[in-house]
Amino acid sequence: MSPFLNSDNILRSTSSIEYHPLLPFLPESTKILFLGSFPPQRKRWCMDFFYPNFTNDHWRIMGLIFFNDKNYFMEAATKRFNLDLIVGFLNEKGIGYYDTAEAVKRLKDNASDKFLEVVEYTDINALLEKILDCRVVVTTGEKATENIVNQLSLSEMPTVGHSIPLRDNILLYRLPSSSRAYPLSLEQKAEAYRKMFEKAGII
Repeated sequence: MSPFLNSDNILRSTSSIEYHPLLPFLPESTKILFLGSFPPQRKRWCMDFFYPNFTNDHWRIMGLIFFNDKNYFMEAATKRFNLDLIVGFLNEKGIGYYDTAEAVKRLKDNASDKFLEVVEYTDINALLEKILDCRVVVTTGEKATENIVNQLSLSEMPTVGHSIPLRDNILLYRLPSSSRAYPLSLEQKAEAYRKMFEKAGII
């Protein structure tokens, strides 16, 4: 089994409640933590990792920013992402990944955040205690941002492309969703992500 899968949670999932199927990915010196909402259904995965849907542009955005090549992390012939390449890159840069919900109910048979009902939030504070070098938490989409704001009772929600204080010198930075349903071009999304990485000192 993949070292990134949470086998206990996969077994816990029922037809009505899904528990998070992945373990948090937290490099030793995580400086930036990406938090989405919740993974899509397994039938939409092309790899056992975060942003596993081949039609989602997250890894194309990362390729464009860091390697000037949207296809850098892709294996086009098999319509998969190169997991080894991704993991090596993230460990080198200190970029971690998880999601803002531990358990959800899907109200419709699709990957839309609009139809996710959160049953259990991720304990964000406990997660941050494991990555003391982290200075930026990034949400990728409205649902993920709402989940953090609701769980931590923040007084405001950052607008897209901007940040607010989260806690202990950590910023909460909101970025546009990498889903193709979000109405921005790949290049426009990459520019928003690039600005965040520049402010965080990663590039």
